[in-house]
Amino acid sequence: QVQLVESGGGLVQAGDSLKLSCAASGRTMSSYVMGWFRQAPGKEREFVVAISQSASRTYYGDSVKGRFTISRDNAKSTVNLQMNSLKPEDTAVYYCAAVGGFTLATRWHDYNYWGQGTQVTVSS
Repeated sequence: QVQLVESGGGLVQAGDSLKLSCAASGRTMSSYVMGWFRQAPGKEREFVVAISQSASRTYYGDSVKGRFTISRDNAKSTVNLQMNSLKPEDTAVYYCAAVGGFTLATRWHDYNYWGQGTQVTVSS
């Protein structure tokens, strides 16, 4: 299995940028599709983005397309999420997730490994 730890969350103003990181340990990260989800109070967990094992393919949720960018470095066992042009609607706890056997999975129940989450708050 793989253990995931997110970092980089914080408080920013609308229009600002923020970079989240996910550090993986355990089995080789290249074995997994990696994804980011987010969850705001009172709302369901929402798909943000997924990236394939080799980083050759990515898929973004409609709400973040054009603003967020995912990247991965398998040698360093890290996954990053660069968030630009942040909006108050982006406020949520952001979770890093991993799954084997799927290509660009977008459903939360398809992922079987999760980080503890990092809070992102965007003020208006």
